[in-house]
Amino acid sequence: MHVILPDGKQLELQAGATALDAAAAIGPRLAQDALAATANGELVDLMTPLPDGANITLITKKNPADAAPLFRHSLGHVMSQAVGEYYRGKGYAADAIKRGVGPSIENGWYQDFDLPEPLKEEDLPEIEKIMRDIIARGLDFTRREISRAEGLAQFPHDPYKQELIAGLPEDEPITFYTQGDYTDLCRGPHFPNTGKLPGAFKLMSTSGAYWRGNEKNPILQRVYGVAFATQKELDAYLHQLEEAKRRDHRKLGRELELFTIDPLVGKGLPLWLPNGTVLREELTSFMKEQQFQRGYQGVITPNIGNLDLYRTSGHYEKYSDGQFRPIEVDDEEYMLKPMNCPHHVRIYASKPRSYRDLPVRLAEFGTVYRYEQSGELNGLTRVRGFTQDDAHLFVRPDQLKKEFLDVLDLTVLVLKTFGMNEVRFRVGTRDPESDKYVGDEANWTLAEQQIIEAVEEVGLPYTIEPGDAAFYGPKLDFVVKDVLGREWQLGTIQVDYNLPERFDISYVGEDGQDHRPIMIHRAPFGSIERFTGILIEHYAGDFPLWLAPRQIMIIPIADRHNDYAWQLRDELHQAGLRAEVDDSSNRMNAKVRTAELSKIPVMLIVGDQEQAARAVSVRERTPEGHKERKGVAFDDLKTELLSRYKTRA
Repeated sequence: MHVILPDGKQLELQAGATALDAAAAIGPRLAQDALAATANGELVDLMTPLPDGANITLITKKNPADAAPLFRHSLGHVMSQAVGEYYRGKGYAADAIKRGVGPSIENGWYQDFDLPEPLKEEDLPEIEKIMRDIIARGLDFTRREISRAEGLAQFPHDPYKQELIAGLPEDEPITFYTQGDYTDLCRGPHFPNTGKLPGAFKLMSTSGAYWRGNEKNPILQRVYGVAFATQKELDAYLHQLEEAKRRDHRKLGRELELFTIDPLVGKGLPLWLPNGTVLREELTSFMKEQQFQRGYQGVITPNIGNLDLYRTSGHYEKYSDGQFRPIEVDDEEYMLKPMNCPHHVRIYASKPRSYRDLPVRLAEFGTVYRYEQSGELNGLTRVRGFTQDDAHLFVRPDQLKKEFLDVLDLTVLVLKTFGMNEVRFRVGTRDPESDKYVGDEANWTLAEQQIIEAVEEVGLPYTIEPGDAAFYGPKLDFVVKDVLGREWQLGTIQVDYNLPERFDISYVGEDGQDHRPIMIHRAPFGSIERFTGILIEHYAGDFPLWLAPRQIMIIPIADRHNDYAWQLRDELHQAGLRAEVDDSSNRMNAKVRTAELSKIPVMLIVGDQEQAARAVSVRERTPEGHKERKGVAFDDLKTELLSRYKTRA
């Protein structure tokens, strides 16, 4: 057999050769430094036979991060071995510890256990200590293929391994990996030796998990770990986790009194509190201004619709698992609205349309309802009732590109306004093997080409994601990266030839004949709830002045300054700014501290000198820290703040 090296050279090897054999054939130093390899682009370990003719690249200790899934998976095996040694040290027999699955995941791994007594969070440092000892032993990972009978005999007292082995296809090889006295059923791949594993790892937490995700099965204890190639990367990751906790929108939502979720109202149905309502209305006003300037017309549709509406559109058939059950009213069936688009189609169809009327741009902040599983609900970012900044454009073929580019421009503007400058563009296309899509194949091909041409015309980099299209049309998704480096899919634009066909809508062309319009679906925010949750975390609750629900706190130094403070408050209020006065009996420093904790961006401190000069001392929260100015003329400051508010600086 032979393999092909990165420089194109062929390396002749014996049949059944491994990546380690390939490294040894090149040189003994490379064999010593090798950690893993890629074969035809797939990560493999040094122990697995290579396919004949494979293109291979060897991964060495110079670039261990390239083998991250392998060392994370291997550390999972080391942890599993360490847990066994920990319980044997407590006097339990080896077969008292039973194991479920243990895959590598993003940034780490997990392992499911059925243990003789629960593992506590405070036990994790001791497990880590045993893991480091196992690594220091320098145990080789060895791989062997076995028969089904041998596999079942290896775990006579472990029902989970028995079930996994019994469920493997007859033609699939069964492989075991061993390090020291620990053996586990595993496809691999793995590092060659525990001594080559990085020490930059940490056990994070434990939780309960149903065996194979079925609530009828036993609950196992799941232990999570994270690992990186270097300590610097691990430290950065742990810092990011702490920062994410500090920015958690559920925590800040309570502290800043933005929203609440009341079990008496229902799971996944947020209640917007006064502060949160201000924030939401600022977002809505911003979008409405943009829509007005671009020729959109506002519409309002009901929160329920006749089931036949969603049967016609295809939503009932294609999304039935994610919808609430129909409601029977007067011998008809209705459903909570899962999408706004069918309603907008019927508004378009409410009167005859001429080619001169197009494009028709209908926009609505429409609330829709989806049945999300309880375990998937998460604050504002995953809810059961949410409002979309939804719009549907009905266009002629010759208008499609221009209108698509205008929507693209609007969505990019929205993201830049909120400081979301790292954006990835993703074109979701149809998977021809799937039956989830509706409509004519030629129209699908045309719609996909039109999206790609528009994106390329403005020079945006993009990736194509087959199978990610909506059931009625391909789409362009905007995937943004927040300040913590996390990615979120926000805005979307979709080109749709199929709903106009399904609803049989038309316009009269220049030739006097009926023609079918094309629909563009767009939602730059996506969901107001989700966008707000992401914004809270992106800004850590420190909103810019224009978005902040509580913009200005006026702090009188003593009671004799209260009247002056209230006079300033009234003037700011009349100008349209949100201002308050803290005339409590607290000392000035305590008032400042309270405003800080409430993340109010501007504090105006007034005392004798300020009152005499009709001035204020200004203390502002900025991304760079606090900024202070003394003796600022109040009228000048009011003009400055009003300008910043109106321009959304």
